[in-house]
Amino acid sequence: MEPFVRVASVAAPLPIDNVDTDVIIPAEFGVTMERGGLGPHAFNGLRRFPDGSERPDFVLNREPWRHAKILVAGANFGCGSSREHAPWALRDFGFRAIVAPSFADIFYGNCFRNGILPVRLPAAVVTDLMEQAGQGANAVFTIDLESQALVAPDGTRHDFAVDPWRRRCLLEGLDEIGATLAGAAAIERFEAGYARRRPWAARAG
Repeated sequence: MEPFVRVASVAAPLPIDNVDTDVIIPAEFGVTMERGGLGPHAFNGLRRFPDGSERPDFVLNREPWRHAKILVAGANFGCGSSREHAPWALRDFGFRAIVAPSFADIFYGNCFRNGILPVRLPAAVVTDLMEQAGQGANAVFTIDLESQALVAPDGTRHDFAVDPWRRRCLLEGLDEIGATLAGAAAIERFEAGYARRRPWAARAG
């Protein structure tokens, strides 16, 4: 997984509350077990007409937001089903961070597992950031995970909270499996010591 330390980018404003995972990636595209390739289908119902052509008024079909690495969204983002394909699609599209007043719990955890930083900020702050994001190419946001701060285009700094373990995993590019493997030597030492102290239990295992 690609580490997340700092990202500077325009931010795509999506002023919609309760965007569920079926909106993020419609069910018909969620049949794959491959993480790559879902980006073109992210927000398919919002981005495209039924014939597959792009809706010219949708933010992600317009410059400069077509290449945004940051999404500023409404409350309860990622609600609905727990499909992990939603963060897969967002990451494959190019997003590294999502800023919103609140997230659905399972989606929030899945973001960290897939190299996306979900940033929770007060609703009034997000509304202001949404307006700044709409200014276009000169409105660059910077999100720094080491300092746990978002700097808006107007220079205002907004500190955000993040679980220390999840922060460490993102900084080092580790999911749960990677974090476990990083402690392989300690696990092996424990197992060897446990077998010496309790040989009967080791044999039973």
